[in-house]
Parts: sequence; C-alpha cells; structure tokens
Amino acid sequence: MYLTLLRSELYKIFRKPRTYIGFVAIAVIVLLIQLAMKADGPTWVKLMFSGMSDMFVITDGNILNGYFICFLVLNTLLIQVPLLVALVTGDMVAGEANMGTLRLLLTKPISRTHIMLAKFSAGLVYTLLLLIWMALLSLFLSMWFFGTSDLLVNKSYTVIQFYVDAQGDDVFWRYLCAFGLAFLALSAVAALSFMLSVFAENSIGPIVSTMSIIIVFTLISTMDFPLFTKINPYLFTTYMTAWKGFFNMASNADGSAIRGSIYSVPALAKAAGILVAHIGLFFGIALYAFRKKDILS
Repeated sequence: MYLTLLRSELYKIFRKPRTYIGFVAIAVIVLLIQLAMKADGPTWVKLMFSGMSDMFVITDGNILNGYFICFLVLNTLLIQVPLLVALVTGDMVAGEANMGTLRLLLTKPISRTHIMLAKFSAGLVYTLLLLIWMALLSLFLSMWFFGTSDLLVNKSYTVIQFYVDAQGDDVFWRYLCAFGLAFLALSAVAALSFMLSVFAENSIGPIVSTMSIIIVFTLISTMDFPLFTKINPYLFTTYMTAWKGFFNMASNADGSAIRGSIYSVPALAKAAGILVAHIGLFFGIALYAFRKKDILS
C-alpha cells in the first residue's frame, strides 16, 4: 500500500510543469558558469588569488579544474536551491486541498499517516533527484570538461590545498560527503515547506513563508547580538552551508595540514544531527496537524 501511494505521489509531482523549473534552472546556471570559466577562467583566478601572488606562484592550468568549478558552483547555487525545493514540497498538501482532490483521497481506506509518509517521502525523492542532477552537472560534467587536479580553497587569509596525485584523490570523497550533508539541509527546507503546506489552502503561502523564514533566520545568524548568539546553534539555517566543513583539514602541532583529514568531525556530526532533528520536528508537526485537520473542500 505504501509503495503504491509513493508511486502515486511521485506521479503527481512529475506531471506538473513547475517540477522541472528547478532542473532547468540548475542546468542553465551551471552551464553558464562553466562556459564563463572556460572563456575567461584564468583571468578570474588571477583576480581571486591576486593578494597572494607575492607568497607563492599559482599555475592557472592546475587550479582551473573540474573540482574547482564544482566548488564555485556549489557556493553560488546552493543558496537558491531551497526555493526550488519549496516550489514543489510547499504544494504537496496545499495544492491538493485547493483543487479538492485531498478530500477525495481521504475517502479511501488509507490512514492519514500513510498518506503523509508517502507525500513526504516523494518530496524527499524529488529533493534527492534535484541534488543528483546538480552533482552530475557541477561535478561530473566539470570533471569531464576541465579535468581534475589539486583543489585550492581560499579561506580568509589561508589557502588550503587538497591533493590529487600518485598517493590518491583527496577531493572526490569530500564532494560525496558534502552532497550528502547538503541533502540533509535541503530536506530540512522540504520538511518546513511541507509542514506549512498542511496549514494552507494554496501553495503560494507555504512557498513564500518558507523563503521568508529562511531569510529571517539567516539575518539572525549574521547579527552579533547576545540573544541571537544563543539561538543560532539551534537554527537549521545555521547549517545550510555546513558542507564546507569537509573542505577544511586538520593540522599537526607544527601547523602542517594532515592529508585526508577533516578539521572538525564533531562539528559536522552536530550539524547533521540538528538538521535531522529539524526534519523530524517539522514532519511530526505536519503529521499531527494533518491527522487533526478537518478537510472541508
């Protein structure tokens, strides 16, 4: 029964034109960045590392590779992806309530819990497919288009070099982990918009509300007030860019970086835990509200 419901919900998602907006938008943005870097990448790299040219020599051909392009794309694109997720998940309950099909669905001998689980699972599948599409274009297509080499990551006044040499590839596995954590972050957004969808009669409200909440929480994170400082560790938006933690290495006592290491595994585990907790909280509220909800239309 559950699998049948899940297939039905996936069909509902992918028959709507708005579902493909995210895939098209990601493809256009990634391809534009790749074409721009192919045309004028060396100039951009020199500008980016211009303040460090007196400390070491930077070879454009080694820096401008698929791994570097993917890192650039993720920093540019993952900020906008929550909107693309909310476009679909914010419509899953409210859209059916608006069309009147939700009441018809509830007349069938199916528990409301199973309906919600199927709907939310379908939303997570869409989120995962959107992220896989981004990975295929930003990582694998960039690797094919630009090749692979060492990855340089500029962090404030420090440049971290991740090696790709005879000893192995110290970059690819970091991207796999980063995309995994990014999926948890986007799933939290999906859970939030899904929860708001239960309380609305049309999809516009949940979509706008989701983005408004993300903007407000993000602004709170940037304000250095004592109250906000105490709240920040518990906001899911604080960990929307936690995936960057996989691109920071631990160091020895002498300050040299440890190859294959991660600077703070506990911080990444905490980020994943808080994101999972928010997913559970938002879905739990949605499930409770839906089970108590009177469907009048």
